[in-house]
Amino acid sequence: MSIVPFLIAVLLVRSIRNTLKTFNHPKKWDQWANGSNSAIVFIFIIQIIFRHEHIFDWIWDFILLAIVGIIYQEEQLHPVKAFGLSIVPYVVVSLIKNGLTLFSSEFDNKWSGYVGTAQAFAIVWIFASWFTSNRQQKAMEKEREKRRQEEELNRAIAARKVELEAMVKERTAALQQQKEELQHALAELRTTQDQLIQSEKLASLGELTAGIAHEIQNPLNFVNNFSEVSAELVDEMEEELEKGDVKEASAIAADIKQNLEKIRHHGKRADGIVKGMLQHSRNNSGERQLTDINNLADEYLRLSYHGLRAKDKTFNATMTTHFAENLPKINIVPQDIGRVLLNLFNNAFYATQQKQKTAGAAYKPEVTVSTSFTDTFLEIKVKDNGMGIPEEIQDKILQPFFTTKPTGEGTGLGLSLSYDIVVKGHSGSININSKEGVGSEFIINLPLRT
Repeated sequence: MSIVPFLIAVLLVRSIRNTLKTFNHPKKWDQWANGSNSAIVFIFIIQIIFRHEHIFDWIWDFILLAIVGIIYQEEQLHPVKAFGLSIVPYVVVSLIKNGLTLFSSEFDNKWSGYVGTAQAFAIVWIFASWFTSNRQQKAMEKEREKRRQEEELNRAIAARKVELEAMVKERTAALQQQKEELQHALAELRTTQDQLIQSEKLASLGELTAGIAHEIQNPLNFVNNFSEVSAELVDEMEEELEKGDVKEASAIAADIKQNLEKIRHHGKRADGIVKGMLQHSRNNSGERQLTDINNLADEYLRLSYHGLRAKDKTFNATMTTHFAENLPKINIVPQDIGRVLLNLFNNAFYATQQKQKTAGAAYKPEVTVSTSFTDTFLEIKVKDNGMGIPEEIQDKILQPFFTTKPTGEGTGLGLSLSYDIVVKGHSGSININSKEGVGSEFIINLPLRT
């Protein structure tokens, strides 16, 4: 019974099927493989039933040659060609054996040993080739699986890339929207800040106006009083002239002249106050000029005090000045430094006013202003014996919008603007010494040469 060619045929078809699994192949090959297996099994069964071995030996040889021919004709079956080639020697030996058996009756005795040995070697070679081919196919299967996984990974990466690109676009759109919202909010904050700064300036101007009103009232009172006295003296002089008392009339005329001098003096004083107010209201912050800091500090100290007094008639405080003699004039923007001094004086008087409400009758509010200078800097100190600043907030009071005053009494921009004017506008410095419950001292240093 020829079971060896049957096994070889089955292995060939199996190898072809395994090879086709490794590649994308038409469905017709599946049908061919199924049909071939069925035909091989059918022929083997017929061989068992009829037992015509010589006929079936020829049939198996031609079946094997046909399968090998198919392998060499189809490019897709290239990996199986080595296995197919290993079958050729076996088929050749089998054909020789069958031919000799057909034409020579002495074959069994004379040639059977040689042919059997050749067939044995051919079979060993076939199975060795099949083993090698099978191992190669497994390696190819692994490679195919690896490629498949790589393709799946690439597809997953591509899909993730698309997803990430969509997420990036979405996030970019969200960030763009946030940017626009932040820009809008920043514009609103800047507008609000400008309004608050303007409010701070207006509040400063309002306090100045209250102080100026008090300052200008005194010379106006003198002008009014001396005018009334002078009018009465004119009447007296006319009476003396009618009496013929020229000497007394001359004395009265001298008094009138003296009163007129006093009216002129106080009129100039009022004129100076008005001019100072107009100069402050112009806010000409770009012009520097040589300025007497002693006079500037004294003027704004009085204006600040009288401004607070205009709001609270019951408040009184001692103003102490220690102005350095021969203090050199300094090149500054007087309106800006005046605003800084006014803010510091306002804070000092406010601190003493608040402390007076709780300290009792023994407490005497006092604000002290002193000036000094070195070769390079001019120093201004503003000291009060008010509430003092808690240590935990001393680092914050120069920040914009920070205030310890109740709502409506401060914008929180006064010290921040003062810091900008002194440090950024005049290359100076502001330092703070304060102790809660004792008082505060603000020290301004301005360079003598800019």
